[in-house]
Amino acid sequence: MSRYLRLMLAALLVAGGAAIVDGPARAAAPASVVGERWLDSRTVDLTVRSPANGRDLPVRVLMPAGWSRTATRTWPVVYLLHGGNDDYTSWTRETDIEQLSATTAALIVMPEAGRDANYTDWYRPDGGPNAGLWETFHLTELWNLLRSEYRAGAARAVAGISSGGTGAVMYAGRHPGTFRYVAAYSAPLNLFDPLLRAVLYKTASDNGDDPTAMWGSPILQAGNWRRHNPLDLAPNLRGAGVYLSSGSTGLPGDLDPNGFWSPVQFGEIPVGVNTRAMARRLLLARIPATVNVYGNGTHSWPYWQRELHATWPGLVASLG
Repeated sequence: MSRYLRLMLAALLVAGGAAIVDGPARAAAPASVVGERWLDSRTVDLTVRSPANGRDLPVRVLMPAGWSRTATRTWPVVYLLHGGNDDYTSWTRETDIEQLSATTAALIVMPEAGRDANYTDWYRPDGGPNAGLWETFHLTELWNLLRSEYRAGAARAVAGISSGGTGAVMYAGRHPGTFRYVAAYSAPLNLFDPLLRAVLYKTASDNGDDPTAMWGSPILQAGNWRRHNPLDLAPNLRGAGVYLSSGSTGLPGDLDPNGFWSPVQFGEIPVGVNTRAMARRLLLARIPATVNVYGNGTHSWPYWQRELHATWPGLVASLG
């Protein structure tokens, strides 16, 4: 089938209201660990050679108590996804995930996703220094490596902050049944929202990337955008535990340091609109979800740590 016909078919399916989901992330040659640095008894930084991306990428992992490379048992996996203009170290740097997960029998996996943190196989992978096949790296290459070398089991959960939350819902929606639990904190959940798209484009441009290289043109490649749009993927979250949270005013809340605020925090307003829109979409699809739109509160880590703690019991329970 020609590329033109595929795009026309995608457009017709979107017009008809059908849920469009790609198959599994494209197959790639096996990834390999080329570096393993233990920071303490639980924390290890892996350097993973990604054939799909033609480069080495870092991943931080917190091992569960009693973990052994030669164990006969396996452990479930929790992916924690970072936001834009940050990296794979953010969760251990900004939260108490090490303490929170100390008694959790799971591998806590925090992969690199580039400065744009858009969690996708780019439409044009040559679109800039942060472009790449991130979905393939996370869900195929890294996953196979965790299972073959680090005793990862079949059960998975995923959570993310900001654009990492977008990625969490995107991954769960694009691969139904893969994740037992998905959580998104202050996440843009509608790629077609004009304000949030402007932020997405500015972030990519500031990082030296071509914004249209992510999913193509939102007009000419609208079908590809919808195949990655969390709001369109909402029906595919059926069967997973879902937790969504955000502020809604952009104003300082009870966890903000004295004097910390800038007008950029008004970006939490459209994020709150997105969170409510996703909640309505899930309700219409009769998919249970826990939603916490807490009003005042900035787009910042103190709130995301609080939401992580609120999420953790349900997330862990989902892994069995």
